[in-house]
Amino acid sequence: MDIEKLSRASFAQFDLTRVPSPCFVVDAVAIERNLRILADVAEQSGAHILLALKAFSMFATAPLVDKYLSGVCASGLYEARLGREKYMGAVTTYCAGFKAQDLDEIIHLSDHLIFNTPSQHQRFAGQVQAARAAGETISLGLRINPEHSEGWTAKYDPAAPCSRLGTPISQMTAADLDGIDGLHMHTLCEQGFAPLKRTWDAVEERLGPWLKGMKWLNLGGGHHITKPDYDRAGLIALVKHIKEIYDIDVYLEPGEACALHAGILVGEVLDVTENDMPLAIVDISATCHMPDVIEAPYRPELLGEVTDGVTYRLGGPSCLAGDVIGDYAPAHPLSPGDRIAFLDQAHYSMVKTNTFNGVPLPAIALWNSDTDDLRMIREFTYDDFVERLS
Repeated sequence: MDIEKLSRASFAQFDLTRVPSPCFVVDAVAIERNLRILADVAEQSGAHILLALKAFSMFATAPLVDKYLSGVCASGLYEARLGREKYMGAVTTYCAGFKAQDLDEIIHLSDHLIFNTPSQHQRFAGQVQAARAAGETISLGLRINPEHSEGWTAKYDPAAPCSRLGTPISQMTAADLDGIDGLHMHTLCEQGFAPLKRTWDAVEERLGPWLKGMKWLNLGGGHHITKPDYDRAGLIALVKHIKEIYDIDVYLEPGEACALHAGILVGEVLDVTENDMPLAIVDISATCHMPDVIEAPYRPELLGEVTDGVTYRLGGPSCLAGDVIGDYAPAHPLSPGDRIAFLDQAHYSMVKTNTFNGVPLPAIALWNSDTDDLRMIREFTYDDFVERLS
């Protein structure tokens, strides 16, 4: 199943004028398509698959997530609360550094609590013990750095030199695992199965003796499981191997894979001008609405782009000189008022939006590409901007 082709074909039929601009439009059919693939992997392998809220936290789709996945994973107090309040499954919470004043509530909200270092575990051992004495049933984990790098860029490589994420495996001792129920290992970013397999092969000999005293292993996120070329059979076989050899539960935390090719960001052309090349100002801002365009960087695909048209440099409305999305050739010459859309914007773009320069946040809509039903989920106003300021 080629989810990218299916998504492109569906959104090509969507009338961009049906929603305000700018607006994220998420296709519930595409979300469910991804979740079904993940559920099939879970069923065949025995893995517990969790949605990574850091990548996609549109809780209007929670009923679908609850139907197919085991729960969610959170990166701190607010996401843990979101996971417990809006979703029905388990909540796993990891953070590079917990605050003492947050921990009691996080323990109450979570099923698994994963520490970044043994020192954090030791620092909060008394707080955990007190919570358990009060009736909490939290399971504790420790994140490790396998010191095996598979990242395609250092910025998104948790195993890069000097990484703050996880404890280097070479520094760990058996004493560090006293009171620990499971290990967490997240080393991938938008990658297939082969990098995971190479990482596992590099660390299994070291981890094996420790795992035999554990209850679970969490292989983190970054797995593009729903892509058509992903080796799902290989993943299923690896999970089965780990469960059989070490008699533990295995968790996976995909984020992008849940919302891959499931949404667009609709925008409107505000002005067309020229400075050595055609320029178009749009109400979509790279820095406010698609910050990964600048941070990664990457080039989002324009719906309906052609290879032989006029190339425009598309930029946002903010005062930042670098607020440039990229150079594109739309199917037709652009004029003020025209609608455009960027593909594959459901994951990360939605959770990273901001209001720099007072640029309004995009609205959010949920669409069903099978029935053509459209539901406006949220439209943001000045109040959303001013209430986060002093």
